[in-house]
Amino acid sequence: MRGATILLPAIVVASCAAPGPTARPNVVLFLADDQGWGDLSIHGNTNVRTPNLDTLAREGASFTRFFVSPVCSPTRAELLTGRYHPRTGVYATSRGGERLDLDETTIAQIFDAAGYATAAFGKWHNGTQPPYHPNARGFDEFYGFTSGHWGHYFDPSLDHNGRVVRGNGYVTDDFTDRAIRFIEDHRAESFFVWVAYNTPHSPMQVPDRWWGRFDESDLPQRHRDPEKERLDHTRAALAMTENIDWNVGRLAERLAELGLADDTIVVYLTDNGPNGWRWNGGMKGRKGSTDEGGVRSPFFVRWPRAIEAGTVVDRIAGAIDLLPTLADMAGIPPTTAKAVDGLSLKPLLLPGASSADLWPDRHLVSHWRGRTSVRSQRFRLDHDGRLFDMAADAGQRTDVAARHPAVAARLTEARSAFISEIVPELQDADGRPFPIGHPEHESTHLPARDATAHGAIERSSRYPNDSYFTNWTSPEDAITWDVEVLAGGRFEVVLYTTCSENDAGALIELRLGEQAVSGRIDQAHDPPLVGMEDDRVERIESYVKDFQPTVLGEIDLQPGRGTLFLRAPEIPGDRAMDFRLLILRRRPS
Repeated sequence: MRGATILLPAIVVASCAAPGPTARPNVVLFLADDQGWGDLSIHGNTNVRTPNLDTLAREGASFTRFFVSPVCSPTRAELLTGRYHPRTGVYATSRGGERLDLDETTIAQIFDAAGYATAAFGKWHNGTQPPYHPNARGFDEFYGFTSGHWGHYFDPSLDHNGRVVRGNGYVTDDFTDRAIRFIEDHRAESFFVWVAYNTPHSPMQVPDRWWGRFDESDLPQRHRDPEKERLDHTRAALAMTENIDWNVGRLAERLAELGLADDTIVVYLTDNGPNGWRWNGGMKGRKGSTDEGGVRSPFFVRWPRAIEAGTVVDRIAGAIDLLPTLADMAGIPPTTAKAVDGLSLKPLLLPGASSADLWPDRHLVSHWRGRTSVRSQRFRLDHDGRLFDMAADAGQRTDVAARHPAVAARLTEARSAFISEIVPELQDADGRPFPIGHPEHESTHLPARDATAHGAIERSSRYPNDSYFTNWTSPEDAITWDVEVLAGGRFEVVLYTTCSENDAGALIELRLGEQAVSGRIDQAHDPPLVGMEDDRVERIESYVKDFQPTVLGEIDLQPGRGTLFLRAPEIPGDRAMDFRLLILRRRPS
């Protein structure tokens, strides 16, 4: 079931006590963005210092073979639902393909229904417009951005529960501050907090405090193919990683000060392999690859009341296991709309539970853009059908299919089944409109990312996520969105735009069917682009600027699907405007 009009069925979660030492453990879930398995000193990287993450691993359990998806939004979908991402409608990282189907049950909804205070801070990347927005997916509090990447990391424009706000300082520091504040405010109740950092994803920006140790420094450990490595990019990624480590340490320290550390499950993982060719334990592949280096992630779980310090788990596991594991450890039946693909890892984590020797044989599948690989406990079958003995050949250099024909046949069958049975579930995902006017949410954001340009209008970058539209020179030009109005009513129309003094006065019209509203961009607002002064490495993403809100007027909308047009019928100057965002805000009836 897909489409904006499908609402999540009610989730009924019985109240029950966990069989572990505490009935209501808190949960803090950290997710880093584009950090590789090898970007940690505990994994043998001498280029970087991550004392707080190393301590987290040593004080709890660490998994030696944990796997996520090759890129950002699919991993988030699997983490949120416990299901392989092709089942969930997530097939891309932008333009609507990142959206999590509306009939999926999220981990936040499960914990929210069990009475937990829930919050997400940072990068969401599974849908922007309600009911795809995190506030509609089980999170009481959201502070961050819903896009796949962001254009500036210092005092940026952010989303706080559906409203545009200004961030405070460097983003990871700001997200951590907000998470700590939420924990302080909810210390007397159980809480589920997701801290989803957007670093070390590009653009490569990091404060001087962290950059200073890496600027022009020698890096003794290099990628296995050193000619591929860009040392400036590696330095920036590791500096950003050390900032993450500091922030994880700050939050962990505050948990201890509040007396909450023993009763809080703290989890740390990343969303894919490294975003550059750098040291990664000699593994093959990086972000975007279905090889080991593209999907292997650190995975640490600390719960002092229940998990013995120094626990090391060598069984394969993955992002699909997060929902069943955390629900099980909290004593919450994971009542979901659909069956999950993951398993509860609780038997591998808690002393006295089922022996790991009795853990079932399983395989995990990695899929992205037509490439599918399968991992068993010992072997990996890659997307070209080559078999590698990962215990003896972590770098995937020698095909051993001829030596292990039965294994190759079994994993080939599993891959074929995934391709034929699960991948086709994405076949109608492209047809989903962008919902507007959700009855339970005040505002709908329609960014340039989700629009289609017509005529000479251009994107500020070929990467849509944080782009804007420019070169709007003709009244014949337009941008459009395929939308569905979920609940009719009257809406205030707000545009986030810029224009030079010579271009002020353009007449702008928004139309959906027979309904339209128009107004002029009378106030000149022509700020400079920002970002380049803070970039440590030349970026590929769009630079950004301070877009100004203008109230265009109000429009009456009726339920139904159609094409939403934004036009400029009169352009007195050279250009109508540069456009970043449209907000439809429901007016009181």
